[in-house]
Amino acid sequence: MVKGEKEDGRHLIQERLEETLAKIELKEGERVDYLIREGIALIQHPDVFAFSMDAVLLADFAILPKRQTATVLDLCSGNGAVAFLASTKTKAKIQLVEIQERLVDMAKRTIEGNGLEGRYQVIQADVKDYRKWGKLDSVDYILCNPPYFTAKNHQTVHNEEAQRIARHEILLNFEQLCQAISGLLKTRGKAAIVHRPERLTELLMTLQAHQLTPKRLQMIYPKQGQEANGVLIEVMKQGSFGGLRVQKALTVHEEDGSYTPYMAQLLGLNKGDRATSER
Repeated sequence: MVKGEKEDGRHLIQERLEETLAKIELKEGERVDYLIREGIALIQHPDVFAFSMDAVLLADFAILPKRQTATVLDLCSGNGAVAFLASTKTKAKIQLVEIQERLVDMAKRTIEGNGLEGRYQVIQADVKDYRKWGKLDSVDYILCNPPYFTAKNHQTVHNEEAQRIARHEILLNFEQLCQAISGLLKTRGKAAIVHRPERLTELLMTLQAHQLTPKRLQMIYPKQGQEANGVLIEVMKQGSFGGLRVQKALTVHEEDGSYTPYMAQLLGLNKGDRATSER
């Protein structure tokens, strides 16, 4: 793309953003972040856990069914970032399931402001109560960016309640999440999860105990030469043993702190752009 075309593209993006902003209702302290590739203006608030790189990588990792009739869920959906980032991967309507009322409200206003009512539905519910709000053995694909830290990990507990719930297994632990995923998925249905590598042994054992067979795995590294700080796992309900694919590792940053070319492409940025705040 030549320089003039890039400038025209950015001008068009700015025009679309301004049009969408005029339709979005913002409350005190909220901001709008623009998802460039998806063309969606996303409502965020720093007190309720703005989305991070994990959401971007999970949406990229997931292989959603393309057909419009598929049933797709985003569990622990927060303000809907993962579902919105995955919007170009499927024609199906995506259902967002989130327990926190404030995040549900933000997701609904994002959907309304972007005119996406036909693509998304938000359900305020506890994932543990999946038998009440969901239909068993009915879902084709599940996305989930769950709480990473156990409730006992008090050293990293955040002061804001919304962030404590998002980061720590206060209302939902991994065992309970696996029960819900297994109960909701069809036989051979799939789920994609992002989590922490230090819990990988526990994660794999718990998944398998609930008939969720790992089929793809990808490690995330902040920089080359550093230890992994994230892991992406795709599972299949009642899948056969064997056939696990360990994909090429993802590196987020170059040595100078800028994004790697692949990450810059994912974020719709220019090569060499530096990181903003991340989880």
